[in-house]
Amino acid sequence: MAHYDVLIVGAGHGGAQAALMLRQLGFEGSVAMLGDEPELPYERPPLSKEYMAGEKTFERILIRPAAFWEERTVDMLLGQRVKRVDPAAKMVTVGDDSEIGYGTLIWATGGSPRPLSCPGGDARGIHGVRRRSDVDAIMADLPSVEHVVVIGGGYIGLEAAAVLTKLGKKVTLLEALDRVLARVAGEELSRFYEAEHRAHGVDLRTGTMVSEIAVEHGAAKGVILSDGTRIDADMIIVGIGIIPETAPLIAAGASGGNGIDVDAYCRTSLPDIYAIGDCAAHANRFAGGAQMRLESVQNANDQAKVAVQHIVGEPTEYNAVPWFWSNQYDLKLQTVGLSGGHDKTIVRGDPANRSFSVIYLKAGKFIAIDAVNAVKDYVQARAHVLSGAVLNQAQLADPAVPLKEAQPA
Repeated sequence: MAHYDVLIVGAGHGGAQAALMLRQLGFEGSVAMLGDEPELPYERPPLSKEYMAGEKTFERILIRPAAFWEERTVDMLLGQRVKRVDPAAKMVTVGDDSEIGYGTLIWATGGSPRPLSCPGGDARGIHGVRRRSDVDAIMADLPSVEHVVVIGGGYIGLEAAAVLTKLGKKVTLLEALDRVLARVAGEELSRFYEAEHRAHGVDLRTGTMVSEIAVEHGAAKGVILSDGTRIDADMIIVGIGIIPETAPLIAAGASGGNGIDVDAYCRTSLPDIYAIGDCAAHANRFAGGAQMRLESVQNANDQAKVAVQHIVGEPTEYNAVPWFWSNQYDLKLQTVGLSGGHDKTIVRGDPANRSFSVIYLKAGKFIAIDAVNAVKDYVQARAHVLSGAVLNQAQLADPAVPLKEAQPA
């Protein structure tokens, strides 16, 4: 049986960062990264942006080339999936029933796209956007596709709609809630992006539920809405969130529900097992201490660092400020902080100029910002989010006043 001092399950951003950090911090034990895809670790955000658009090759989105991992003696166990974890024996079992022992286990499995639950939801021609293979399948079909229906008005759905529109496809985007980005942003930002997509020709419909997929000969040919309306399509893309990949750890006794629960050092309730990234639920101080999962590269990388520092005996608690980004058309959205629970928004600048920010306040405190083509606002807001500053709101609303110069209220 193979045995590694540190076994990392998951070969995405978090897993790759954990392996990299182990070597950077001088860890000399054996390290392996086990991933269920055949590819070396690669960046996920470009999948719905530059990679789908054909602007970047796969080699350009690799996190590191093969030689990098070889030089640092990180073994790559690719195309394998863990189906059981035995925390007492400190061993995992993979799909072919072979066993791998570990001294410490880092669970960095991320999540899988949430599938459609309606009739016909498993037909051919329905795609998620989570893996290279997902986007390769989309790109392979595109030459024969004219009309695409995108289900879901979150970042993945909006980014895919923007790319497909740029590629000359007719796109209909359907969002079940009354606005896009409803779970992550305020109404001002939602309405701005709805207008932008419509201006680019996207048939964007909110408050719209899909009740069934129209299927012919096993292939999706359109969607049927809850009011009976049928929208024909040559391809359907689904972006309605992810389901964290936690089943083997939960079955082994790890505490968790929506994700694996971890402490400030990314430790699970099982001995010598850490969890990081999209699958890990942690108490986040920027959400008032609420237990939550953060689906972002930043979170995966920061938690990887925290877990590895604890493993090598240099413990530091997780306390990173959340940040995110999204590219759609010629718009770059940059977010710092978590806007959930805000009780006031301040629009800074004019959305009509396609360069503005939305500041989120809670009890007067600066808790988050969405900056659209406004890099200076994004950079300068970070300190205010970290401190929870209470600032002069007239100055916050005035783009002529740099955010770093805003005075206390």
